[in-house]
Amino acid sequence: MNLQTDLFAILPELILALGAIAALLAGVFFGNRATRGLSGAMAVVMAIAAAVVVLAGPDKAQAFHGAIVVDGFARFAKVLVLFSAALCQAMAARFFTDEKQLRFELPVLIALATLGMLLMISAADFLTLYLGLELQSLALYVLAAFDRDNRRSTEAGLKYFVLGALSSGLLLYGISLIYGFAGATGYAVVAAAVGASGVNIGLIFGLVFLIAGFAFKLSAVPFHMWAPDVYEGSPTPIVAFFATAAKVAAFAMAIRAFFVAFPDALQQWRQVVIFVSVLSMALGAFAGIGQTNIKRLMAYSTIGHVGYALLGLAAGTQLGVQGMLIYLAFYAATNLGTFACIQMMRRGGVQVENIADLAGLSRTRPRMAFALAAVMLSLAGLPPLMGIFAKVFVFLAAIAAHLYFAAVIGVLTSCVAAFYYLRVVKVMYLDEPAAAFDQPHGWSLNTIAAFSALVSLLFVFLPWPLVNAAAHAAAALFP
Repeated sequence: MNLQTDLFAILPELILALGAIAALLAGVFFGNRATRGLSGAMAVVMAIAAAVVVLAGPDKAQAFHGAIVVDGFARFAKVLVLFSAALCQAMAARFFTDEKQLRFELPVLIALATLGMLLMISAADFLTLYLGLELQSLALYVLAAFDRDNRRSTEAGLKYFVLGALSSGLLLYGISLIYGFAGATGYAVVAAAVGASGVNIGLIFGLVFLIAGFAFKLSAVPFHMWAPDVYEGSPTPIVAFFATAAKVAAFAMAIRAFFVAFPDALQQWRQVVIFVSVLSMALGAFAGIGQTNIKRLMAYSTIGHVGYALLGLAAGTQLGVQGMLIYLAFYAATNLGTFACIQMMRRGGVQVENIADLAGLSRTRPRMAFALAAVMLSLAGLPPLMGIFAKVFVFLAAIAAHLYFAAVIGVLTSCVAAFYYLRVVKVMYLDEPAAAFDQPHGWSLNTIAAFSALVSLLFVFLPWPLVNAAAHAAAALFP
């Protein structure tokens, strides 16, 4: 083991870890008044880490005896996570400034959660995966309950902690069963053992528990029960962090684990993934129809979109992974804009969250209404917005893998889910205006909302950079 080479492979993680430590020390010395400055500084640190991910190092490298791997797939996912986390830092600083609850621990916790996500993405060993997952989860538990004077926030944090601990136990038990079968925890060794000995009942049980742990982190059915309550109760920028960076990292973790460690068990884990995907698409489509709270609506939207993305995983092909990565980029971009608009829903200094509060927004805040309508229509998958391209890629991958039933269910549920996205647009443009929201919203929220709207609207004119980057990233898993 060459320590210098190993450390260079995890240079982005080291930059983020040192930045978090420096932010913590600055917070201790300067107190809560330094919070906004620390949030900005950590966003810059994340941008530097993203630049290092893109520019530094060989095309593919391993570190720490193969426990960490850096390749095109890891780079794509890490850039997406760091980009999302940096924007959530800005949103969180604005939110807690408005709530007059700035605490310096906020940017530190977001940075530490992001550090765990980067380790999850590069993990090539189940122990590394678990360590990264727990580093992320411990920070997310605190973030969910960060608005500690709000009963709903503390309740959301407690629910997430209890159910998260259960899912971690399931995941760890699955890893122990896999270790008992393969005699090692490295992905490559597990893959070799499965290829040599075939799939037995013990490995199947391990896979089932592993998928259960992954499904919780993805908020996929039937392990979705935490999502609506946590989305509704947690502070809005923290929910945005859950919905974007955390989801991308969880998907990347699952993709690498299944395709690198279990390529010869494809038929076994594919059946479970198809089942989870179909149930998630159906529940996300139908359960969202009756929602009146927009954050709770977005929870069911997330469950549905997780189901669509899982179609790419179920396909078990390079085209499926490429479709998933495009879908994750679309999902992160649109959700950042959606939650930026939700955070701007303040009236009389109080956050409001009902869909009815958006009534007549096109006449009181036309630019905000336009941005929110653009991302809603993109999430609905209406052409020619970005969402339709993302869905076409995963549906084509499913059809190429002969998963016709799942693809048809995906198309039908997408039509059903379009109802509640269109309802939000109808309320903004056709209903009588409600009282105007407070101003100003801050440059960060306006910029994020405008960026998401432009990406959704203009992607049709320049899709190839993302498509080619996703294809290169997917190819890294299929040497």
